[in-house]
Amino acid sequence: MQVWEHREHMADHLPDLNSGILAPVADEVTIEDFTVSGALPPELSGLLIRNGPNPFDGRFAGTDMLSWWVGPAMLHGLLISEGQAHWYRNRWVRTGDWARRFSPATPSGESHDQNVNVNVLHHGGQLFALGEGGLPFIIDEELATIGPTTFDGSLSGGSGFGGMTAHPNVDPETGELRYFRADWQAPFLRYGVLDQHGRQIVDQIIDLPGPAMMHDFATTATRSIFLDLNVAYDFSMLQHGAAIPLRWHDDRVARIGIMPSGGGTLQWVEIELCFIQHVINAYDVGSDTVILDAVRYPSFLRFDRGLGGFEPNPLGVAWRYTIRLGTGAPTVEETQLDDKAIEFPRIDDARIARQHRYVYAVEQPTDIEMRGVIKYDLTNDRTQRYAVPVGDQNAEPIFVARRPQRAGGDEDDGWLVVCVYRAATDTTDVVILDAQDIEAAPVATVHLPRRIPAGFHGTWIPRPAAQQT
Repeated sequence: MQVWEHREHMADHLPDLNSGILAPVADEVTIEDFTVSGALPPELSGLLIRNGPNPFDGRFAGTDMLSWWVGPAMLHGLLISEGQAHWYRNRWVRTGDWARRFSPATPSGESHDQNVNVNVLHHGGQLFALGEGGLPFIIDEELATIGPTTFDGSLSGGSGFGGMTAHPNVDPETGELRYFRADWQAPFLRYGVLDQHGRQIVDQIIDLPGPAMMHDFATTATRSIFLDLNVAYDFSMLQHGAAIPLRWHDDRVARIGIMPSGGGTLQWVEIELCFIQHVINAYDVGSDTVILDAVRYPSFLRFDRGLGGFEPNPLGVAWRYTIRLGTGAPTVEETQLDDKAIEFPRIDDARIARQHRYVYAVEQPTDIEMRGVIKYDLTNDRTQRYAVPVGDQNAEPIFVARRPQRAGGDEDDGWLVVCVYRAATDTTDVVILDAQDIEAAPVATVHLPRRIPAGFHGTWIPRPAAQQT
């Protein structure tokens, strides 16, 4: 009886991947006619792009979140300028899998099998769709696929390596792109830096005892920070039908590694067992202290072999690691910043690797809901909340600065752009909030006549008003 009750408890936490916000769409469309509530700010000019998994037949085959993670990449874009929403469109990234299904005569379909369904990067004047360790795919601002890139061979150095993380960091001052590639086979980790023109200036293999799930990392003005934590590969998981052979390991040591951004020796410091899926930001304090803020889980993907399934994930909260390097062994102080469950944290991208005051994140009432936006003021220890009704859900909030270069301006002077799924109509609203007061009524809302399915990450590309086609 206890086993049966446990099975029911586990099943209660399995989302239906083919209904509500998770349900994929089965077609590509372009829409140019919208209903807008409120007034879109004339200064808000740019392209919102979101990335996420979407099977070609419009239906997920599995029942757990790992099955959702591996769906083919689909991009969603909304162009706004001069106080108008000009178009929405969605397009699958033209990977090898796409070509084999829809265009088998296409020569490029014979290779390039990377699934770039996680993030969107703007670097060196180009746009890239990114996945978990594969080659980036160049896309254009119409969401058309140009193709994979190695940055002139920079991403093809060594056996088992051919790409980058879905979470590289662009330094806002130098324009350098710092990235890593975690692999399930030795060598397990590689670190690289590309200059603002895409030329390789750092390429270093980092010695690890075994492969770990490294989804994100952090950078400061002078250092790069790696997370070797308690979720790692276990290929016996494939025998249990897992889409990705990952699970929690109690016997792993959790540690943070810090190295100079230009490469060199890593210093490791052990921390309490945990998993960090997404970093908030990191920055230097003086010459020997690093602050790392992240969303910390006490466990994640814990697999119950007796029951043949994953236990419900506990929820993640904002956490701070204060790492002191000095001349001896590094030390770390771990501090919980808040008790609210959050995910998908974002800051003003101009503050990446520099001290930040504000954090914007999705509230997570349960392990299968993303509902509400929270804003942290870390200087004054205050929070604001944008509430989303029960039944609806939302994506990550993306901060858009009022002015691209704000000399002396407030760090939160701008807007939050948030995609909100409305369950009653099975559609998505793109909500524009005043970032300085997210509890106020939205500045404007673009009502799409269809849904944008749940995805991972997105970005905002500032765009001159004249570029509207």
